[in-house]
Amino acid sequence: MTANLPPQYDPKATEAKWQKYWEDNQTFKADPEQGGEPYCVVIPPPNVTGSLHMGHAFEETLIDVLVRYQRMTGRNTLWLPGTDHASIAVQTILEKQLKAEGKTRYDLGREKFLEKAWEWKAESGNTITNQLRSLGVSVDWSRERFTMDEGLSAAVLEAFVRLYDEGLIYRGNYLVNWCPASQSAVSDLEVDQQEVDGHLWHFRYPLTDGSGYLEVATTRPETMLGDTAVAVNPEDDRYQHLIGKTVTLPIVNREIPVIADEFVDRTFGTGCVKVTPAHDPNDFEMGKRHDLPFINIMNKDGSLNENAGEFQGQDRFVARKNVVKRLETDGFLVKIEDYKHTVPYSDRGKVPVEPLLSTQWFVKINPLSERALAALDEENSPVFVPERWTKVYRDWLVKLKDWCISRQLWWGHQIPAWYAVSETQGEITDTTPFVVAKSEAEAREKAVAKFGQDVDLARDPDVLDTWFSSGLWPFSTLGWPDETKDLDFYYPTTTLVTGFDIIFFWVARMTMMAGHFTGKMPFDTVYIHGLVLDENGQKMSKSKGNGIDPLLLIGKYGTDALRYTLVKEVVGAGQNIRLEYDRKTDESKSVEASRNFTNKLWNAARFVMMNLEGQTPQQLGNPYPQPTVGAVPPCPPLELCDRWILSRYYQVVQQSRHDFETYAFGEAAKGLYEFIWGDFCDWYIELVKSRLQQDAEPNYKKAAQQTFAFVLEGILKLLHPFMPHITEEIWHTLTQTGEDECLALQSYPEVQASLIDSELEQQFELLFGTIRTIRNLRADTDIKPGVKVTAILQSESAKERQILSDCAIYIQDLARVENLTIAASLDAEPPLNPPLGKGGQGGSIAGVVGTVQVLIPLAGVVDLVALRAKLEKKLAKIEGEIKHTSARLTNQKFVEKADPQVVQVARDGLAEAEKQAEILRDRLKLF
Repeated sequence: MTANLPPQYDPKATEAKWQKYWEDNQTFKADPEQGGEPYCVVIPPPNVTGSLHMGHAFEETLIDVLVRYQRMTGRNTLWLPGTDHASIAVQTILEKQLKAEGKTRYDLGREKFLEKAWEWKAESGNTITNQLRSLGVSVDWSRERFTMDEGLSAAVLEAFVRLYDEGLIYRGNYLVNWCPASQSAVSDLEVDQQEVDGHLWHFRYPLTDGSGYLEVATTRPETMLGDTAVAVNPEDDRYQHLIGKTVTLPIVNREIPVIADEFVDRTFGTGCVKVTPAHDPNDFEMGKRHDLPFINIMNKDGSLNENAGEFQGQDRFVARKNVVKRLETDGFLVKIEDYKHTVPYSDRGKVPVEPLLSTQWFVKINPLSERALAALDEENSPVFVPERWTKVYRDWLVKLKDWCISRQLWWGHQIPAWYAVSETQGEITDTTPFVVAKSEAEAREKAVAKFGQDVDLARDPDVLDTWFSSGLWPFSTLGWPDETKDLDFYYPTTTLVTGFDIIFFWVARMTMMAGHFTGKMPFDTVYIHGLVLDENGQKMSKSKGNGIDPLLLIGKYGTDALRYTLVKEVVGAGQNIRLEYDRKTDESKSVEASRNFTNKLWNAARFVMMNLEGQTPQQLGNPYPQPTVGAVPPCPPLELCDRWILSRYYQVVQQSRHDFETYAFGEAAKGLYEFIWGDFCDWYIELVKSRLQQDAEPNYKKAAQQTFAFVLEGILKLLHPFMPHITEEIWHTLTQTGEDECLALQSYPEVQASLIDSELEQQFELLFGTIRTIRNLRADTDIKPGVKVTAILQSESAKERQILSDCAIYIQDLARVENLTIAASLDAEPPLNPPLGKGGQGGSIAGVVGTVQVLIPLAGVVDLVALRAKLEKKLAKIEGEIKHTSARLTNQKFVEKADPQVVQVARDGLAEAEKQAEILRDRLKLF
């Protein structure tokens, strides 16, 4: 059987082929029964509503590169996929659909609404997982999880009930982020801080005793209706005499105290602040410290309630205008200033968030965060890469406050609390007693024991924050709370790969939950990656509309090209990367360069296989250095270039392993690129070509074939984690392996230190420098590629002369040299640049590489007069262009009136022309 690759690489067909093969054959199915050293990664679960964006592509590629490497090193590897149910996102989609039909979720009722949600999940909820497949991720699809599947729902129930029974979950009335659009509490992560052009309104609050007034300023005038104090700093001399007095709140005519609190910044505004405990987080804390009343003036839909008096029923922004108008009419408005400030918006509802006093469910954070802090401080667990994120993580754990876990939605894990509504006239109120249980039957049993046989129960309509279930993700996905084989073998997981923006929101929740429920940190290492920035170095966002569609680039250049680009651009762990992109053409030069790299590899592999005479690497056997004297050589002797490429290969194996172990993925990708394109394709293939001819000496030909095949197979293994599809295709063709095996499960190359010869590599650097110099001299004098020349190499170093002598055949082959002289001096050689002879014949051209002089006699090879005339003509033309362009750029009217892009093109053209002119003048000096 002869191994052949098609002339052109087709990424679309190849990638689809291997993605199907891996999934159909369950190539990446993990088996704890096989034992060995476990390596486990859980995918950061994307929202089930999502579609693949560049951030996903970057993160999943980094994980896949790492996982494929670990699998090839022999570790028992599990990469577990799954998605998050995304309560708010799914509910928003469904409510928009209902709104288009003129309905609300209440028209359907909870049961029908949830049926509709599960139908949506079945039809549209797999979009992102199918798109992830197009990245070629090596996950175990048989273990795919969903945060609301049966197993994970059981884990959520178990966690909630345990925490409640331990006194770590409670229900209380506290200030939360409230989204009036979705009418639900939202987490800090679901809040988008937006800078807006607003106003700062200044009002007078008259002292009740008539002795004057205090001036306060606010960005939310409507909240003054709920003020219960005015605060000043206790060290502020201006107001110390007023502490303990009262002011009369305008409009409402409520008497409220002047209090002293160190929170107040004396330098901001007037140094006086209004205190609205029910509508501001800082005021909430002041209200608790000073035992102030908490007056809520707002309904859950963002309108004002009965506590707002005449403004009741008005939308908050309508009320804002009306309150200001009333204060102005009553003479309390001092001034209005333009004011740029940050306003929190609901990421889903797209409206400003309202701090709202609401009865919610909370988790007590301190006991959980203390366990995570102890693991970090005493065991350095988990380890953060880069290390600088350790402090960020620690600071978050120290500053955490109790976690609001309830959401006023229907899609999600319904809170397992049942209220004895028969105790409060059939309604769920803030004081209705309740029981917590894993099922309704268990809840009824508890309630009957507590309230009697006639108790009437109603389940809490709220659902849990999605971060509650995703906080259990590393162990719930492995079967917890059951003692499964997966949990026993693969937990704790090994590495978490995630973005820096969710260290607090997800990473900290996982470590706290895992520490509490399993007694272990959920992962050994947290690798924090940066962002993919757009072509202008800006963060991609929906609001800016500057995202780049990875699926579009995959369609244009192939998955492997995009994957390789994303990893190759990483300079240092955790750094942001910038992706080149032309929005007019939807093209990317950087991804195109990686596509060209796949073509280079493909063509090199074709050339290798065409010269193996149908033999596989296994049939040819492995090459190795020449045997010691007297030994019977079991294989043909290796030439210098064979030993050199093997040394370079094992250097790259060593460096790649080191880069992977230190999470230097970008460095590993770049190192492979330089080795494959430069050392293997540009040099070794050229060095070995003459030994592959039909009439070549058999032993030297076989040594070349062995080395060729061995190094190519090694390259495919090294490159596989980055470019899995093309390497799998070439490997199967090269090895002629059937479908029972695949490259993804082969062993990663081991380092053979005895084959690394740094001195030989340095010698070849001198060789390559010499060949480049001869080639450049030929180009400078327009010597045609087919013409062979005489070359004289001069060096006073005996070592250098020996190296050049040993490599003479390579110099002659690759630089087209017929007669090669290697000498200690040029005394016996023709003078460097004698006067031109008749007809322009005679003279030499010289160059230098290190301490080696390179001389090419030009007699009989080049017509120097004709060459000089040609160069002078070309120089004259370029100088004319320089003169013309310079005149345009010194014309002030052109510079001021022309399109800036046209002016820049002219400047760039002038710089390039001046550079070419300088090169031509230097070349003319040689004659």
